[in-house]
Amino acid sequence: MNRDAARDEPRTPHGSSDDPDVLDFSANCNPLVPDGTETVYREAFAAARTYPEEPPADYRRAAADYVGCDPDDVVPTPGGLAAIRLAIDLAVDPGDTVAVPFPSFGEYAREVRLQGGAPAFVPEGDVVGVDPDEYALVVVCTPNNPTGTAYPDGDLRDLAARCRDAATPLLVDEAFLGFTDRPSLAGEDGVIVARSLTKLFGLPGIRAGFAVATGAWGAALSNARRTWNLGAPALATGAYCMRQPAFVRETRDRVASERERLAAALRDAGYGVHDSEAPFLLLDTGDRAVDAVLAHAADAGVALRDARSFRGLDDHVRVAVRLPAENDRLLEVLRGA
Repeated sequence: MNRDAARDEPRTPHGSSDDPDVLDFSANCNPLVPDGTETVYREAFAAARTYPEEPPADYRRAAADYVGCDPDDVVPTPGGLAAIRLAIDLAVDPGDTVAVPFPSFGEYAREVRLQGGAPAFVPEGDVVGVDPDEYALVVVCTPNNPTGTAYPDGDLRDLAARCRDAATPLLVDEAFLGFTDRPSLAGEDGVIVARSLTKLFGLPGIRAGFAVATGAWGAALSNARRTWNLGAPALATGAYCMRQPAFVRETRDRVASERERLAAALRDAGYGVHDSEAPFLLLDTGDRAVDAVLAHAADAGVALRDARSFRGLDDHVRVAVRLPAENDRLLEVLRGA
């Protein structure tokens, strides 16, 4: 174990407030969950009295239908980050170099360092054009956090083909892809897809997700996965949510409409707004000091994400796209900052 990396690498701040009196725009989880989810969770108590089926076939079928792949290629994990850790653990050896986008999710670099590897930071706009021969692993996040950049499917599949030619695995974090109508790379040879149910279904505490990989990588992930790594409530609730296409469609439509409305209003208010296909917007505060914006929002009972924790960003905050009335409150607060 790389003890120095484990000790010294700071944990990434993920946002979110547990204060019920705070309107939380710092986390980017759906404020809604599918109807019936609580009932399914409560009914899973009976199943929790016995060991879950192993491997969990129904959950794998639901995930396969959800992303369009073979159930045998689905590797259940307790959240998307667990899938990312599993993939990096298998793909990276001490001394390896890994292409990591920036600004992006800070855990990629942390996980690489924990394996003794070195992250090579690539601007997020350029990551799909890297030469895979130079790396042991290439990481892409689509839509990217915190910018919201979603890469064209053709560009991603071209990168996947080049990675296959170089025998370099491609790890694609699709945690926010469900908010778009873009296809998943799940089932593409040489690609490891990481998916989370946290964001789209508003269930960060359930800890349910999965990886998808074919061939040798799929076998390696399946063999490395811990037995019973998801409990019965997570399996039942996750499978139920993935079988709610109407909820997914309604969420996509609402987020797209509200994101467009927020972006236009914030630009009019003098903020620089990054184009996004995610359930959040990256804002350049311009002449406003970030600390002042954060403090003003906090005083008004609104939590924002300080985006300066992302590599390469200065004078930025990230805001979630929530429900219309909540978004109206965000605009009121940011206009007055």
